Amino acid sequence: MQKTPGLPLIGGLIAGIVASLCCVGPLVLLLLGVSGAWIGNLAALEPYRPYFLAVAVGVMVVAYPRIYPKHACEDGKICATTPVRRSYKIGFWLVSAVILASAVSPYMLVWFY
Repeated sequence: MQKTPGLPLIGGLIAGIVASLCCVGPLVLLLLGVSGAWIGNLAALEPYRPYFLAVAVGVMVVAYPRIYPKHACEDGKICATTPVRRSYKIGFWLVSAVILASAVSPYMLVWFY
């Protein structure tokens, strides 16, 4: 079975987005023109935010050695293809940016409310 970093990257992205729902979600919805009393219910996810961030960081730790292996990739495997390696590296850093934004968003949103 070939180890591809796609699944951990998707898991990290989902966990990062869920971790930011309590704080960034209402602001984004209001900026898009969506309103309603139900938006306040997103704040109920606040106690679970550290757990989602921990899961996001955990799956990124799993993905890192798959994207940046210690040894060269063998010929014939998907990681040997340059465009695939490049796209996984770009995806890794984009997902890392989403997770970082989720982690610092409660401290930065004070400037917007």
